[in-house]
Amino acid sequence: MSFDLVFFGGTGDLTWRKLMPALFQAFRHGKLPADGRILAVARETQSDEQYRAWLRERFQDVDTPKRPTEEEFSRFAEMLFYRRMDLSQPQDYARLKEWLEERRADTAVLYLATSPHLFPVICEQLGRAGLNDPHIRVVLEKPLGHDLRSAQEINRVVRSVFTEQQAFRIDHYLGKPSVQNLMALRFGNVLFEPLWRRESIANIQITLAESIGVGTRGDFYDRTGALRDMIQNHALQLLTMIAMEPPASNDADAIRDEKLKVLRSLKPFTMESVLRDVVRGQYRAGAIDGKPVPGYLDEQKVPADSQTETFVALRTEVQNWRWAGVPFYLRTGKRLAARDAQIVVNFRPTPHNIFGGVSQPNKLVIKLQPEDGLELHLLAAKGALQHDLLSPVFLDLDFDKAFPTERVGAYERLLLDVIAGRLNLFVRSDEQEQAWRWVEPILEAWSLDTSGPRPYKAGSWGPPAASALVARDGFAWAEEQ
Repeated sequence: MSFDLVFFGGTGDLTWRKLMPALFQAFRHGKLPADGRILAVARETQSDEQYRAWLRERFQDVDTPKRPTEEEFSRFAEMLFYRRMDLSQPQDYARLKEWLEERRADTAVLYLATSPHLFPVICEQLGRAGLNDPHIRVVLEKPLGHDLRSAQEINRVVRSVFTEQQAFRIDHYLGKPSVQNLMALRFGNVLFEPLWRRESIANIQITLAESIGVGTRGDFYDRTGALRDMIQNHALQLLTMIAMEPPASNDADAIRDEKLKVLRSLKPFTMESVLRDVVRGQYRAGAIDGKPVPGYLDEQKVPADSQTETFVALRTEVQNWRWAGVPFYLRTGKRLAARDAQIVVNFRPTPHNIFGGVSQPNKLVIKLQPEDGLELHLLAAKGALQHDLLSPVFLDLDFDKAFPTERVGAYERLLLDVIAGRLNLFVRSDEQEQAWRWVEPILEAWSLDTSGPRPYKAGSWGPPAASALVARDGFAWAEEQ
C-alpha cells in the first residue's frame, strides 16, 4: 500500500520528539508500508537534505534504544521530504496538492501537529484547494479547543471539509498497549465482566500523575491547565473504557457509541458540587528525587499571579443501572511524588468475615506507566498455624515481559492505524464535545471563585483536600491504603 504522510508543523517539538521517532520505530519493526513518503512542512526555508540533517541531529535526544544507527537513518531518510509553507497562503496549498498528485498514493494523511487555533484555517484552506478527496485523512492533535464553543467551531469547520470517517482526533493515551488491554481484559475474558458492576465494586480511581513540572512550556500550560490538558481528554477516555457497556462488535462506531453513552451518563456539575467535589491545586517549591525544584509561579513564562491549576482531583458518578452509587475518582497533577498512571478498581469487602484480623478488600490495579501490566490483590493463608490470619498477596502480570517482542509505542500504533484507516482508537466529534460539555461547569465555577487553586508542595501527592475528598466516602487513594 502506498501512502503520503504530511506533517503540518514539521519542525515543531511534537513532530521531532514524538511523531518522527514513532514512525522510525514502525520502519525499524518492518510495519511501515514500504511505498511511503513523509513530508514535513513549516515556515522555515530548508532543502530536503537540510531537513534530514536537522532531524538526524534531533534524533540524538531520543532514548538510546530507539535511536537509529547511521545506516538505519540513511534508509529511513529516503522517505523524508520538506517543503516551506505559509499556512495562510492558498498558493502554498496548491503546491502541496501538486506534490501529492505526483503519484496519487492510495492514502494521504494530513497530520495537524500545530497549535489548535490554526486547525480551522488549515482545514478551510485544504477544502478550497481540493485536498479532501476520499483517500485523504486529517489527524487533529489535542487539545481540540479551549472550551465547548471553540471545540464546536473546530468540528464545524472540519465537518465542512471532511467526513467523520476522514477525521482522526488523536488521544495518544488510547494508543498505549495497557489501555488497549482494558478492552481485552473486559471483553476478551469471562472472569471480570460479571463482577464489573455496583454490586461488586466499591470505587474506581484513575490517577495520571507526573513528577515533572511545566519546563519550557510555561506559556502554553498557563493558558491550558490540568483540567483541559489531562482530565477533559485522557482521564475521561479512560473512564469511558472502564465504565462502558459491552459493544456489539469491535467496530469503531460500536465502541464509540458505548463510550458516548457513558459521557452522557456522568453526573453533571453545579456550582455547589464543584466546590464540594472538585479540588484544584498549584505546586510550590519542593524536592523531586532529593533535588530541589521551583514552584509553578517561578517557572519560565508563568505570570507571577497565575491562578492556573497544575493539579485536579474530582469525584463523579456514572448514573446508570450498572454503576449507580459507585464513586469514580479522577486525579492528575504535575510535580507529584511519582510518575504514575494507573486505574485502581477497589472491590467491596466480603459480606461476612470468618477470619481473624483485618479483612482487606480485593483490588485490581491496571498499570499504564511507567510499568505496563496488571496486579490483582487478594488474601491468602500461609498455612503455618491452625488459626492463621490472612495475608495480602498479589498476582502480577508484566505485559512487557509477557510480550517482549510484540509491543509498540502509542504514537507508533496510532500512526499505523491512521494509514490503515482504523478509527477504533480515535475520538469521535460527539464524544469530544460531550467531554467539554461535562467539564465546562467546572471552568465556569472556577472563573467565579476568587480563592484560586490550593497550594501543594512539589514531591507530594497534592493538596490535603484531595485526600479528604476520598475519605469523605470512607475510602483512600491507593498510596494511602
